[in-house]
Amino acid sequence: MKRFWTAMAVAGLAFGLLAGCNDYNNSIQYNTGPQITQPAPSGTTTGSPSFLLTVNAQSAQNPFVQATVIQWNGKKLATNFVDGVTLTATIPASLVASPGRAIINTLTPQSGTGNNGLSNSEYFYVYTTTPNPLPVLTNVSPNSAPACGTTCTNASVTITVTGSNFVPTSNNGGTTVTFADKLTPNQQPATLNITSRSDTQIKAVIPGSYLANSDVGSVALCNPPNIPGGGTCGQCPDLTCVNLAGGGTSTNSISFTIGSGAAAAAAIAEETPAISQDGRYVAYGSQQSQVNQILLKDTCLGVSSGCSVNTRVVSVAADGAAGNADSHNAVVSSDGRYVAFSSAATNLVEGAPAGRQVYVHDTCIGADNKCKPATTLISTDSEGALNGTESILPSISSTGRYVAFVAITPTNGPKVAGGLATNAQAGPNSGLRQVFMRDTCLGATNCTPKTTRISMMPGDAPANGTKPSGPAIGGAAKQIALADAKSATVFTPTVAVDEGVVLAVPKEQ
Repeated sequence: MKRFWTAMAVAGLAFGLLAGCNDYNNSIQYNTGPQITQPAPSGTTTGSPSFLLTVNAQSAQNPFVQATVIQWNGKKLATNFVDGVTLTATIPASLVASPGRAIINTLTPQSGTGNNGLSNSEYFYVYTTTPNPLPVLTNVSPNSAPACGTTCTNASVTITVTGSNFVPTSNNGGTTVTFADKLTPNQQPATLNITSRSDTQIKAVIPGSYLANSDVGSVALCNPPNIPGGGTCGQCPDLTCVNLAGGGTSTNSISFTIGSGAAAAAAIAEETPAISQDGRYVAYGSQQSQVNQILLKDTCLGVSSGCSVNTRVVSVAADGAAGNADSHNAVVSSDGRYVAFSSAATNLVEGAPAGRQVYVHDTCIGADNKCKPATTLISTDSEGALNGTESILPSISSTGRYVAFVAITPTNGPKVAGGLATNAQAGPNSGLRQVFMRDTCLGATNCTPKTTRISMMPGDAPANGTKPSGPAIGGAAKQIALADAKSATVFTPTVAVDEGVVLAVPKEQ
């Protein structure tokens, strides 16, 4: 019994000490004050002179008051109340003399039981004066491996990566080796397991699960940012980190061939990724459950807060079901909202034509809440010129309104003016290709979607028997370029075309 009461006395003392360690008479704290955004600046280097720190409230509906103060690692700072959403405080040089990570929050005086007035916490980073360098990659050996098919359990390959500017493991984990290919789902890029390292060489293991099919992969290096207490390869918490902490991915990568070189080259060529104008969004093809789908990745590049890196499948039907056959050749509008691609799937829209067709998926990125993601068939027209054709190699204008693509005509069967077959069952593709452009009327009023043939007028035939390749469309759809084996041709519409004018019949220049 005596021991019991002794234990209770110790527990009571411990509880009392916990309660006395804060200003709010609670042993467990819940944030009830205004929510704050990331402070500005969000970091500095060691040895910096004193500077002004600004902290903003996320919402004017839950504002600061005159008595609200900024805290640095729990200590109150002399705070200047600017208004209900802005506070400032001068940070003395002594607080940033050493590298580390400080916790910033605000404290508003208690307004009643359970209201401690604490905001959420944000980090302030004090960086070393020496940013981590970019790693330099010079060689990968071996740079190829056989495709292991269905027997990949013990088919891993150890590679030796040679280079310079390597960072030791004591610095946020050190230099890492990454591997990316086109046919391995959900691993773009993968961080490889490292078995040994020196200042100039790293041995890393490519798992057999990445070597199943003929493909072309790429090996790269990545250094973490120089952030004491945080930061991993390629992941900076804010833009200040990018400027002050260094690190990042090597400027080059080295190809790693899996299986047949010819088959691998074909696989990689068909899956060239597309990128939005600001570099934030990347569209690419990747196998999902043995079917090649089009994916769009939001890298959050250039977004300092409120963004989570994510990847979505865009080769989908209205109900969200992924395409039931392969999709390829992704292109993306400048803002990342619209993604065009070619697909053999028959479930993306109701009544989809047989064979490969061109579609545009509206992701609703940047649109209001009324927008619903949707996939639209682009390779269609009201005059029958595209009946019985397959359509590939789309190109999209900057706003997504105009899409140019190649239509492949089948051989045999009934013909219409211009040599386009109308019978979808006419036989295998002849290889004769023509370029069309679709005005989708996206963002336009009093507009009817229209498809216009670009490469040949009715009755024309391709010059010298050549077969035009994929078209390239200008950002404002003012010009369309078409290349064949011997030359390149630029077509300009007979009337000026921009994002607000419907395309007229083009003429060759």
